[in-house]
Amino acid sequence: MLNKTFLPGEAESRLYALWEASGSFSAHPESAAAPFAIMIPPPNVTGTLHIGHALTMTIQDTLIRWRRMQGRDALWQPGTDHAGIATQLVVERSLAEQGISRTELGREAFTDRVWEWKAESGGAITQQLRRLGASPDWQRERFTMDEGLSRAVREVFVTLYREGLIYRDRRLVNWDPSFRSAISDLEVDSREVRGSLWHVSYPVEGSEETITVATTRPETLLGDTAVAVHPEDERYTALVGKYVVLPLTGRRVPIVADTYSDPEKGTGAVKITPAHDFNDFEVGRRHDLPMLTVLDESACVVLDEIADEIREIPGLADPAFVRGLAGLSRDVARKEIVAELERLGHLVKIEPHVSQVPHAERGGAIVEPRLTTQWYCDAGKLAVPAIEAVESGKVSFVPKQWENTFFAWMRDIQPWCISRQLWWGHRIPAWYGPDGEVFVAHDEAQALEQARGHYGRDEVLVRDEDVLDTWFSSGLWPFSTLGWPEKTPELARYYPTDVLVTGFDIIFFWVARMMMMGLHFMDDVPFRTVFIHGLVRDERGQKMSKSKGNGLDPLEVVEEFGADALRFTICALTGQGRDVKLGPKRVEDYRSFITKLWNAARLCEMNGVVPAAGFDPSSVRSSLSRWLVHETGQAVREATAALEACRFDDYAAVSYRFVWNCFCDWFLELAKPVFAGGSEAEAAELRGVTAWALETILRLLQPVVPFVTDTIWSSMGFGPSGGLMSASWPEAVAVSGSEAACAEVGWVIRFITEIRTIRSEMNIPPSRPSPVLLRDASEETVARAGRWQEAIGRLARVSEVGVLQGDLPSGAAQTVVDEATLALPLEGLIDLDAERARLAKELERAEGEILKTEKKLANPDFIARGKPEVVEETRQRLVTQLGERDRLRAALERIGGV
Repeated sequence: MLNKTFLPGEAESRLYALWEASGSFSAHPESAAAPFAIMIPPPNVTGTLHIGHALTMTIQDTLIRWRRMQGRDALWQPGTDHAGIATQLVVERSLAEQGISRTELGREAFTDRVWEWKAESGGAITQQLRRLGASPDWQRERFTMDEGLSRAVREVFVTLYREGLIYRDRRLVNWDPSFRSAISDLEVDSREVRGSLWHVSYPVEGSEETITVATTRPETLLGDTAVAVHPEDERYTALVGKYVVLPLTGRRVPIVADTYSDPEKGTGAVKITPAHDFNDFEVGRRHDLPMLTVLDESACVVLDEIADEIREIPGLADPAFVRGLAGLSRDVARKEIVAELERLGHLVKIEPHVSQVPHAERGGAIVEPRLTTQWYCDAGKLAVPAIEAVESGKVSFVPKQWENTFFAWMRDIQPWCISRQLWWGHRIPAWYGPDGEVFVAHDEAQALEQARGHYGRDEVLVRDEDVLDTWFSSGLWPFSTLGWPEKTPELARYYPTDVLVTGFDIIFFWVARMMMMGLHFMDDVPFRTVFIHGLVRDERGQKMSKSKGNGLDPLEVVEEFGADALRFTICALTGQGRDVKLGPKRVEDYRSFITKLWNAARLCEMNGVVPAAGFDPSSVRSSLSRWLVHETGQAVREATAALEACRFDDYAAVSYRFVWNCFCDWFLELAKPVFAGGSEAEAAELRGVTAWALETILRLLQPVVPFVTDTIWSSMGFGPSGGLMSASWPEAVAVSGSEAACAEVGWVIRFITEIRTIRSEMNIPPSRPSPVLLRDASEETVARAGRWQEAIGRLARVSEVGVLQGDLPSGAAQTVVDEATLALPLEGLIDLDAERARLAKELERAEGEILKTEKKLANPDFIARGKPEVVEETRQRLVTQLGERDRLRAALERIGGV
C-alpha cells in the first residue's frame, strides 16, 4: 500500500543498503552476457561531493543502470585518486594544528600519517556518492596508491624510460613556492590582478642612447640576459647586436632581433629573462642565451648565478645594494628595486595595469615560472597514435566539436613534466650513484644490480626524492584498475571500456593521457566514446563560486528534495554542447514530476490496478487501451534512442511528456468512468493495460529515478523490494488497430484542449458549463462526439455537443479541429464587451513590453557590454512576450475584437 506522500529519505537509505548488500551493483566477468564498462573519473580522496560530481555521476549511473536492464554485464569501476598536493596540504595543516611540521617528522613518518588520515577520513566522497544513488561495483573499488596500481605505475615508468620516452631535462615549470613543487597547468588558477607596469630605461653600451622596457615584475630584472626587438622594427635596427647595461647589476646583455617582440605593444622592446618567463625561455633557447635563476624555490632572491657579474658603475649599479637583496621575498625585493631604480633615475614611469596572475589552485600562492631539472615524458611521440585513433573514428567525442579541442592540444603538445617535489605520491623509481649516474628500476635491488654492472662494484645509491604527477597514475586508470600488468580475466573482458563521461577541462590532462597510455601499453584505445558534458552554472547562467554565493551543495539538495529529483533535473538539463543551468527552483520544479508519478500510482492502486499475470498488451480491444499501448511503445523507442545517442535531456523529456501528459493527464482521466462504472470486461482490460503501462514507466524511469520507481514497484506488487534495477529494459509492443485508435483518441484530446483554451482565454468560470456547436462536421466527428460525450463534458466543462446547420450565433468564440468548426456561444456566460476591453488592454500592455525589450536588444552597448547571461535572459524574455502577444491576438479574434 502506497503512503499518501513519497518520503525520499526513508526510501533512499533503505533501498541503497539493500542493493549494496545483495550485490546488485556487481559485474559478472564469468557471465555470457555482452560486457559494458564505464570507468569512474576518480574523485580526489580529499574531496567532498560538489555539483559537478553530481552531474558526472548521475549521467554515468543512468547509463550503467540502463545497460544492466538491457542484460549487459555492466561494470562501473569505482575508485579514488590520491591527489598528491591536496592530500599533503590537508595532512600538513592537521599536523600544524598540533604544532608539528612535516620536516620534523621525516618522510617515512609523514607518509605513515597520510595513510592514517586516509583510513580515518579519506574517501568520504564515496559515501556521499551513495547518497546520490550511484551504483558502481564497490567491491572492486581501487585507489591510485594501492599496491596493484603502484606496481602498474612502476612498470610503466621503467618501460617508458628504457624506451627513451621518459628522461630528465632542465626546463621551465609552473612552480608553487609555498609547496616548493612543480604543478600542472590544471592546478594553476589565473586571476585578474590590479597592479603596475614599470617602465625602465636601459643604457645602450658605448652611447648616450637608452632603450625603455616595461615590466610587471621588476624583481626579475636581476636575471635579464637580453633585450629583444622585432627584426622589422626600424627604430631599433641599428641597435641589434649591440649591448645594454642593466641597471642595478651593471651586467651587459645583447640586443637581439626576435619576432616575439611586438612593435605595436609598449615600446616595442622587451626584457628577456629566460629562467623566469615561459615566452622568454623560448627566446633564450632560440638565441642561446644564459638561463640565470634569481629566485629560489620559495620565491626569494638568490644571487649565486649572477654574483660574479655584478659590477659597480656610478649612477647605475651598486653591488652593495644588490647583495642586500639576497634572501628577500619577491614582494619585498620588488619594492626595494623600484625605489633604487627611481633613485638612480632609470624609472621612466609607472602605469596602472591589470594582468592575469597565475595562482596555485591549492594554497593560493602566486605561481612562479622556474627553471629546474625535472622528469619528463615524451608526450609528442605518445600523442601520434591517440590523434590517429580520433581521426579514424576508433574514439568518438560527443558532442563531436570537442574533437577540435583535442586535436588543437595534441598537435601542439609539449613535453610532460611528470615529477613533483612532494612526499605523498608514487615515488619515482630512480636511484643515483655517487657520480650522478641514474639507475631506473622496479625496486632498489634491481637498481643495485644495475649499479654493480656499471661500476663493477657495490655502491651506495640514493633514491630520487620526487614523486610522480597525479595525472601519471590516473592516466593508467582504465587498465591498471583491471589488474594490469597481470593478464587478468577482467582486463581481457572489460578493456577497452565503452563510454567515458567527463568535463571538457580535463580532455588534455586526463582523457588524452589515458588514450596515450592505453594505446602504448594495451595496443588499443581505452574507450570508444567520450561524452563531454558542460559546466554546471546557476539559473542565470553565471559560473558558480563561493565569492558569489551562488553555489549549490548537492547533499543539501538531496536532503531537501530527494536524490531522484536532483538526478532527474540533471538529466533534463544535460544537453549536448551546452552548460547546465541549475538551481534549487529547477530541482523543486522537477520534484513535482516525482510527485505526479507517485500520485498517479496511488490513483491506479485506488482503482484496483494490480499486476495482471499473463496480460498481453497486444490483445487489447478498446481505442483507449490501444492508444496507450501505442504511446507507450513510442516512448520506449524514443527513450532508448536518446540513451543510445547520449541525449540525456531527450531521454528525460520523452519520459516526462509520456508520464505527465499521456499517462496522467489523458489516459487516467479518460479511464476514470470505466474504472468507476464500465462493464466488467472493459474494466478488466483497462486495469490490465494500466498496470502494464505503469510497470513499463517504472522500468523506463529506473535508470534516472531509482528510488521512487522501486518503491512503487514493490508496493504495488510488481516485484520484490530492490528488484526493479534487475528487471529487463522495456520493449515496444505492436497492437493491431493502433492507427485508428490513435486517430480517435488524438481527436478527443485536441477537441478538449481547444475548448479548454477558449474557456481559459475568455475567463469563463469553471462552474459554468458551456455548449459546443459543430459546424461542417463529418459523420465520424459527430459520432466521436457522441462516443466521448462524458469525457468531453467532464474534462472540458461542456454541457452538450450539438450540430449547427446555419450561421454561427452572434458572439460565439470559434476554433477548428480537423474539418469541423467548433463554436462556443458566449451570450450569458461572460460580458463580451468587457472581455474585449480586457483583452485589448492586455494586448496593448504586451506590445509595450515587447517594444521595451526590442529596444534594449537593439542597443549595441547592451549586447557588447552586458553580461552574456543577462543578454540571453533578455532574448528569452522577448520570445515569451511575443508568444503572449500572439495568444492575446488570437483570443480577441475569436470574439471579433480585432
